[in-house]
Order: sequence, then C-alpha cells, then structure tokens
Amino acid sequence: MRLAVYPGSFDPITRGHLDVVERACTLFDGLVVAVLTNTRKAPSRTAEERARVVAESVAAELPADIAARVEVTTFEGLTVELARQRSAGWIVRGLRALSDFENELAIAHLNRKLAPEIDTVFFMTGIEHAYLSSGLVREIAAFDGDVSAMVPDAAARSLRDRQEG
Repeated sequence: MRLAVYPGSFDPITRGHLDVVERACTLFDGLVVAVLTNTRKAPSRTAEERARVVAESVAAELPADIAARVEVTTFEGLTVELARQRSAGWIVRGLRALSDFENELAIAHLNRKLAPEIDTVFFMTGIEHAYLSSGLVREIAAFDGDVSAMVPDAAARSLRDRQEG
C-alpha cells in the first residue's frame, strides 16, 4: 500500500489544505493527515479539536471514495518518526509561494537525512487557494469577517464558536 503522511497544524484547515488532500489521494492509496501538537506555536484549539474539524471537513467536503482513504490523527515529535510508525514512504507538503519553498526544501532535506527511505512530495496549491493561510483566516475571523469561501463549513463553525465562546 502506498501510504503518505500530510503533517500540519491545520489551525484551521483551509480549502487549500483540502485541495492538497484530494490531489494526494490520486497518487497514494492512503493518506494520514497528521495534526501536529506544535510546541513552537500557540494554536487556537487543541490538536484533538483541530483533528476533529479536519475529519469532519474531509468527510463532508471530499468525495466518499477519497474521504474513505484518509485517516486523521494527532502527533507530537518528528514527522519522519510518525511516517516510520505508519510504514508511510512519503511526506506530503503544500506550497503556495516561493517563500514557502525555501523553508519546505530545508525541512525536506533534513527529513531525508534523518530517514532516507522516506521522500517528500510537494503539491502546488491550486491558484484559487494560493492566497490562503491559516493565520490570515484566523485574523479575518477574529474581526468577524466572512471566511466561508476560505475554509470548509466545519472550520467556519469552529471559528465562529471560538469568537462567541
């Protein structure tokens, strides 16, 4: 089975993330969307809450045959260690702009050094999603802006609940 891991904070998941998930599933038999417990960031929700929103979004927004091949989990630590635990041969990453590439290339090289048996596959985000970032979405939502075109419904609800709570 050709299995890949797609790590990220997904705080919140965006339509750009879903685009990468769907396209990755055309290349791989299975995809583990791994929601990172990132000690360097202060996420707006716990990893478990973000994973729940990701799972709801995948189930609701993607075709059933694709959604059935996606597993959502949380993890802490090195992505290559999660990939090894799951016997995944690839790490999936999305790129929006050249500025993303420089950082992602360095991470891919380090991962390859740590785990030569695991390769990184980059997906260019669709042009309609190139402007999206979770941070910008959170900022727009914080000022009661309409993010419904930027995030799946489950993420929009979660952001609204955050504002009201």
